Amino acid sequence: MSSSIFKKIINPMKNIKFFAMVLLVGSIFLTSCDSINHIVGTGAKGSTSEQAKQWYILFGLVPLNSVDSKAMAGGATDYTINTQRSFVDGLIGIFTGIITVHPTTVTVTK
Repeated sequence: MSSSIFKKIINPMKNIKFFAMVLLVGSIFLTSCDSINHIVGTGAKGSTSEQAKQWYILFGLVPLNSVDSKAMAGGATDYTINTQRSFVDGLIGIFTGIITVHPTTVTVTK
């Protein structure tokens, strides 16, 4: 009789731990990498590029720094701006997400 009481207590705990583990692993693997392209003028003519990190707090609502893509273009009139949350940004976000800080990579190609 005591064995059946023990199983009733332990089995729900195993189910909760299993469910929590599935949620944790699922949240890590279900992160996405998104990308936004802006074409200025006729777009990039070459392959020269500059990268900078844009940091946000409160899950992307408030920027911490300012990335000036026009200054990164260095006076070029035709260039492409790619703003993306890469896999590396996602890895950084796993550790800094606890304090709601998330990075984004801005690339300007001239």
